[in-house]
Amino acid sequence: MEVTVNGQSVYAHTGGQPFDPAKPAVVLIHGAGMDHTVWSLQSRYLAHHGRSVLAVDLPGHGRSDGAPLVSIAELADWIVALLDAVGAEKAALVGHSMGALIALETASRFAARVEALALLGVAETMPVHPDLLAAAALNDPASIELVIGWGHGPRGHVGGSTAPGLALVPGGRRLMQRARPGVLGVDLSACNAYSRGAEAAAAVSCPALFVLGAADRMTPAKAGRALALRIKDSEVVVLPNIGHMVMTEAPDATIDALAARLRT
Repeated sequence: MEVTVNGQSVYAHTGGQPFDPAKPAVVLIHGAGMDHTVWSLQSRYLAHHGRSVLAVDLPGHGRSDGAPLVSIAELADWIVALLDAVGAEKAALVGHSMGALIALETASRFAARVEALALLGVAETMPVHPDLLAAAALNDPASIELVIGWGHGPRGHVGGSTAPGLALVPGGRRLMQRARPGVLGVDLSACNAYSRGAEAAAAVSCPALFVLGAADRMTPAKAGRALALRIKDSEVVVLPNIGHMVMTEAPDATIDALAARLRT
């Protein structure tokens, strides 16, 4: 599906079903340097179980036009503009890593537009090492290796894909290599600069699900649990032996957790 948001063409995968604004909507928001393809299995399941799905490519990512937005606040504003563009009064927001910060910020400032949250691989703050920031700003291939290497848990480093013949680390590497020059650097800078996690969580009024990897080295499960305590109606699911790339390392368990919370 292609839609115009703030004058730019935006691509969103709808899970194999036409987007219907009359049905309960869910927006799936990818992480830094990635695109809608990380949600392939979850988007299809939700689209065939009562939800209208938008697994979106953020500006400057994947098939979407424009330049990447430089702050989590701007991206939250953009999510609301996306809902306006497709005629959705409100939606559940599912976000991973940077996408989780975007979903959290959106829910904190636009409560009437957010039905529920599901946050994967998230923490109150997401500081990025200066060397990684510098490498990403220079489009150094080492930045991709660092993100993909640290982003996957033990299973991801020994194949790990539920699809025969595929492997998670090489697949993640190819995904991030497709990103346009500068995109990863902008995204990591936005994550590094975001400081409203605790404040935003305290302002959330909708139910929130946290799906965390027990082996996550980028946003440890302990940090995700601490953030969940700041939201009045929150539930935490911790997946054993899973790293930061929760939805690709444990796609079925992620679907089970989302289905229980986003039942229509």
